[in-house]
Amino acid sequence: MNLQSFRLPMSLLTALACFGMPHQLLAQDNSPTARPVVMKYPTTEKVAVVDDYQGRKVADPYRWLENTESEQTAAWIEAQNEVTQAFLESIPERRAMHERLERLWNYERYGMPSHKGANYFYTHNDGLQNQSVLYKAKSLDAPRSVLLDPNQLSQDGTIALAGTAVSQDGRLLAYGIADGGSDWRTWKIRDVSTGKDLSDVVEWVKFSGIAWKPDGSGFFYGRYAEPQEGEELTGTNENQRLYFHRVGTPQSEDELILERPDHPKWGFSPIVTDDGRYLVVQIWKGSEPKAQIFIKDLRDPESDVVPLITGFDAEYEWVASVGETLYFVTDNEAPKRRLIAVKAGDETRDVWREVIAETQDVLESISLFGETFYASWLKDARAKVTRHEINGELRDELVLPGVGTVSGFGGRQDASETFFSFSNYVTPTSIYRIDLTNGEFSLWRQPEIDLDIDQFVTEQLFCESADGTKIPIIVTRRRDSKLDGSNQTLLYGYGGFNISITPGFSPATAAWVANGGVYAVANLRGGGEYGREWHEAGMRLQKQNVFNDCIAAAEYLIEKDYTRPSRLALQGRSNGGLLVGAVMTQRPDLFGACLPAVGVMDMLRYHKFTIGWAWATEYGSSDEEDQIDNLLSYSPLHNLKAGTCYPATLVTTADRDDRVVPGHSFKFAAALQAAQGCENPTLIRIETRAGHGAGTPVSKRIDEYADLWAFLIANLN
Repeated sequence: MNLQSFRLPMSLLTALACFGMPHQLLAQDNSPTARPVVMKYPTTEKVAVVDDYQGRKVADPYRWLENTESEQTAAWIEAQNEVTQAFLESIPERRAMHERLERLWNYERYGMPSHKGANYFYTHNDGLQNQSVLYKAKSLDAPRSVLLDPNQLSQDGTIALAGTAVSQDGRLLAYGIADGGSDWRTWKIRDVSTGKDLSDVVEWVKFSGIAWKPDGSGFFYGRYAEPQEGEELTGTNENQRLYFHRVGTPQSEDELILERPDHPKWGFSPIVTDDGRYLVVQIWKGSEPKAQIFIKDLRDPESDVVPLITGFDAEYEWVASVGETLYFVTDNEAPKRRLIAVKAGDETRDVWREVIAETQDVLESISLFGETFYASWLKDARAKVTRHEINGELRDELVLPGVGTVSGFGGRQDASETFFSFSNYVTPTSIYRIDLTNGEFSLWRQPEIDLDIDQFVTEQLFCESADGTKIPIIVTRRRDSKLDGSNQTLLYGYGGFNISITPGFSPATAAWVANGGVYAVANLRGGGEYGREWHEAGMRLQKQNVFNDCIAAAEYLIEKDYTRPSRLALQGRSNGGLLVGAVMTQRPDLFGACLPAVGVMDMLRYHKFTIGWAWATEYGSSDEEDQIDNLLSYSPLHNLKAGTCYPATLVTTADRDDRVVPGHSFKFAAALQAAQGCENPTLIRIETRAGHGAGTPVSKRIDEYADLWAFLIANLN
């Protein structure tokens, strides 16, 4: 598990040419944009709170802002939003930016199809729908009908479809909904033929998918106890339990499959093998991908859940099963991962069989169809796909549509077809069908967007970090942009939780690149781009490497005349928000503007809220004597220095973020406003009825990016 999702990297931002804005929208040196006058910030009360962290006395004057439900905090939010919106609305280019983003976002988008029973299932968005609609159809090209339209669940689009699973026979759809951006999921069941919901309601599910039994009688899922009133969005999430829900019965009668009160931090992710023989339970205990595997023989209703792989020594991701042989992708004895075969019922590691060995590239995922493995790899953050015999022997490499990112290859092992998506910085997500009988693939859906790719150039650069490590930077810009130091440049980074940031498409920065801006993505240590060692080089006591990598990338862009400090911005979300906060406090001279979003800003108290405790494997915590000084050395909240001139900063968060609770951003923004030593604006934008990012309505995303880009235009001069 990670701050953003379960192995779900954030979509990267890219450029479109067809809806290019006038060049004057991005201000150049010889025609500076009008800049709003300096505003007066709301007064933020300070309280006398001092904590003792293993002998270190640390003040926390804005502790009261952690209580996000109080009337005092609500008044502070309203006052801050009023100042921020007044500033943003005074920027002349903001309205044009909003209109342009609406046009850029208005293209149709398809989800990956799946085939169950008599129907295909896939999502579609006609462009500006707040939430994509789930459809069913008898064939890929047959007329479709709506199975579930999340836009009908709320007037403002803030109730999102947050997971679907169709039973093996295609009769029943289980679907999870998220209210207002929260990580909590409520699951319901819909009859596919009638489109009507059954009476089943399964609540308080978080950090768990569901796994149907092959006969459609019910599904396995993980849940937490119902939180106390008022603690739904801040209370600690521990003691997850694994249950089986039988269709047509109340949740109160669900069968408890597995609990471990002796290990309250363990979580359970259920999988049922395609043949229905085994329940495979991946057990996690933090954000680090190390796992244990337990299994249950579903042929015997009285069978116990028994250990198969124990010790939390490495990653173990289930792939497929053939009889008693279970296949797993692991980084055990292979930092860049390999495929192994394990016999059910035998915990002896000596009998594990290596099927596909570790290579110089990072093995991301594997699927098995018949007797062919499809393996997805990363090579310098770019995708490649290979096919292998059942014994692991390499058959061939799939010729992809270009250089970019692929995902998919889902479906049952006996399927006759599978699908994958492809995208990069100038290619909207396109979906391809593979005929598994002959291995050939063909385009199924591609957005109809006029895009002159020749206007753009994407290049991969490499800079050296402070210790000599080579750091990749992928830069996208207009081909006619001049490398004279004048470009308004946006640097994006993440660097954590084994997340790989790979090329992908989004309309959000279309105006930025198409109209002269430069967009750069740095693949920092802490991510998963080069395997386990790359990740571990950016975690816990090595976390400063991530910030050094980012600083090196910024300095390289300046050295090579892509930009200069006054025209360089830094952006990151979640763990990337921490990155922005840490780097801007260490090197405030390096940037003209910073955009920290939903960031972890208080490194001393992050583990006291919701799932924050799980990140201690990544960061270390203030409860550990050997970690406290390291955390204090970079914690954004604790490294602000009064009188320092910090870059223009727009902090963004949301009132219902129950992953990185908004108190982080509230406290950081208050402290930044108090410390700011020059006239650069330091503002906070607090979205309502939204969470950490997943499921955010299209309308709110357009509003947010219009504000972000307008803020940069007004300040990168």
